[in-house]
Amino acid sequence: MAKTPDFTKTMQDMMANFPVDTSSMQDAFKSQSALNEKLSKVALSAAERSTEISAQWAKDSIARIGELTAKKDDASAYAKAFTDFANASAETAAEHLSAFAEVAKKLQMETVDLLMAAGKDMASDAQKSAEQATKQAQDAVKKATNAAKG
Repeated sequence: MAKTPDFTKTMQDMMANFPVDTSSMQDAFKSQSALNEKLSKVALSAAERSTEISAQWAKDSIARIGELTAKKDDASAYAKAFTDFANASAETAAEHLSAFAEVAKKLQMETVDLLMAAGKDMASDAQKSAEQATKQAQDAVKKATNAAKG
C-alpha cells in the first residue's frame, strides 16, 4: 500500500520562507507622517495669513468708523462722511477679499504639489516593494520545491 506523503514539514518550511517584513509598514507610516506635517504647515500658514488679513480689515474699518463718528459742523458734512465711509469700505472689502483669494489659491497650489509629490513617492515605493516581494516569493517557492524533492 502506498504511503501518503506528510506535507507538514514542507508547509512549515514554506511558511518560514515567507517572513513578514514590517519595514514597508514603518516606511509608509513615516511617509504619511511627513506628508501630514507638510500639509499642516501649509494649512497653518494659510490660517495665519487669513488672520492677518482679517485683523487688518478690522483695524481699517475701526479707523474709518472713528472718522465717521467725529463731530461735524453741519448735516451735509455727515452725509459726505457717510458716503466717504461707504466708498472706502467697499474699496477695502474688494482689496481684502482679493487677499483672501490669493491665500486660498496659494494653499490650493501647495496642497496639490505636496499630494502630487507624495503620489509619485508612493508609486515608486509600491513598485520597489512589489519587486522585492516577487523576488522573495520566487526564492521561497524554489526552496519549497527543492525541499519537497529532497
